[in-house]
Amino acid sequence: MSTSFFQFSVRTVVNSGAGSRTLLPEMIKGLGGKRAVLYTDKGLTQAGITKKIIELFELMPGTPELVGVFDAIEQDAKGGIINRGARYFKECNGDALIALGGGSVLDTVKGIKWMLHKDLDDIRDSLLTGNVMEWWPEANYIPIPHIAIATTAGTGAEVSPVAVILNENLGIKSNLLHPFINADMAILDPDLTVGLPPKITAFTGFDALTHAVEAYFSPNSNPMTDAYALQSIRMIVDHLQTAVHKGDDLSARANMLIASSMAISAFCLCLNAVPVHNMAHVIGAKFNIPHGLANAVLLPNVMESLPAYYLPRINGFAQALGIADPSEQPDKCLDEVIQFIRDLRKAVNLPDTFAEFECNEDKLHLLVPAVHHDPAGVFFKIPAPIITKVINEVFELKAIEA
Repeated sequence: MSTSFFQFSVRTVVNSGAGSRTLLPEMIKGLGGKRAVLYTDKGLTQAGITKKIIELFELMPGTPELVGVFDAIEQDAKGGIINRGARYFKECNGDALIALGGGSVLDTVKGIKWMLHKDLDDIRDSLLTGNVMEWWPEANYIPIPHIAIATTAGTGAEVSPVAVILNENLGIKSNLLHPFINADMAILDPDLTVGLPPKITAFTGFDALTHAVEAYFSPNSNPMTDAYALQSIRMIVDHLQTAVHKGDDLSARANMLIASSMAISAFCLCLNAVPVHNMAHVIGAKFNIPHGLANAVLLPNVMESLPAYYLPRINGFAQALGIADPSEQPDKCLDEVIQFIRDLRKAVNLPDTFAEFECNEDKLHLLVPAVHHDPAGVFFKIPAPIITKVINEVFELKAIEA
């Protein structure tokens, strides 16, 4: 591994710690911004989180100004809302972007930034395929000051150079990859996450865990992505249960935010085979299941169903989880790891199936081809019988045909 080529780059400057949001106006100013527009969702506005950010600018009148607040962002980064957000930025004569929220908000703002950079009228016209990838040096720096403030510890979208955008016209999610769409600076302030409900805390935490798992087992993993992935796994195991059951524990919240950013950094820098995400994308889209929850339910079942993929590195993973005296036999070690993940999931009160969601069995028959056509499955095609097996398990079905 040490002689194989790999590239590692983490561009976003991370500012972590309780109260770190108070640095926001100075960050905008330092990046050259004078007229900032804040993007968020109505849930955060109703919870009073948006007001906490607005107050920072009210306490420091002058430059930079907060010239607009757009809180119409919904679950999934929808193309139509990105279009509206870009128009709003122009109407406000804005010159800097602030993203406040979870993955949907953070990815929406990345889409707005890319759209403004490209001078597009409708971002959906440029997202007609599963993956839109632009790399350096063809992908140029985008000179729009951009700060992301994470309010969940899961997606890590505040630092990742990827945005998952829903093209509603085509009914597909596209992965937009660009080394400069991620924020110039990220704020990880645990004060802003203490009001997050336990269930959302739990499944966003499992989203981060899944990022770390898929990074560690990726065929493109390298020593640096391993360092990020393994440390984030340790931190999630140590702090997720506390964050869920003692939501006001700032230390647990802060550590989960850091782990989330580290996990996605590893994930994005060794993208290749991501079988859990491959299935989660499709199932989430078909049945309106939150992405983190889809990952939480699928993770142990996918690992159990694809043993050959996980066995070569399973012992190192077991050690990171903190399993005492893991078996030296890879197959038994895999069983121990899967049980550990299921026990952790149970400890944070997450379900082991999708029984709570309305299941249209006609749609289930379409999942196998959908998984095969999902952009996340480009480099690793899950065998149809395996997809069918996992679907039967997570939807508690007797059997469906591939």
